[in-house]
Amino acid sequence: MSRFTLRAAALAVALAAALTVGGALVFEHGLGYVPCKLCLAERVPYYLAAPLALIAAGLPPRPARFILGLVALVMIYGAGLGVYHAGAEWGFWPGPSDCGGGSGAGPADVADFLKNLESVRPVDCTAAAWRFLGLSLAGWNALIAAGLGLFAAAAALLAQPSRGPHQPGR
Repeated sequence: MSRFTLRAAALAVALAAALTVGGALVFEHGLGYVPCKLCLAERVPYYLAAPLALIAAGLPPRPARFILGLVALVMIYGAGLGVYHAGAEWGFWPGPSDCGGGSGAGPADVADFLKNLESVRPVDCTAAAWRFLGLSLAGWNALIAAGLGLFAAAAALLAQPSRGPHQPGR
């Protein structure tokens, strides 16, 4: 971590958070995977982490470290959500009883609504829609969020202050 400046670490966290949630949006809108309630909740830490990390990148060392520490906590919480979701998918514990899919486009009239009822199935939080190397998207989210959280924490504690042309090292 000593090679990274606070600014570079904050920018790396912001970029990784944006790319991760961007990947989720590609799965949803580009590939047609409908997210469940937990999938949507797992995105919230990324929505918070990306702008907070960008803010940290522009601040002096002390507030930047504080904000990166907050980002670390937010991402560790996100990792916990991912573990909970993946565990529910594997049947280690029950998922939420009210879990259903995100809403799609609304039907134009009642006939369209009734037709949609025949083909639309609510998304179950306990069924993995896709797996890669044995892990579902929730499992990958848990790993990515934990990695980002640990990286942000390490940056907050260990990264060197950014040095500009007029800023002495601290």
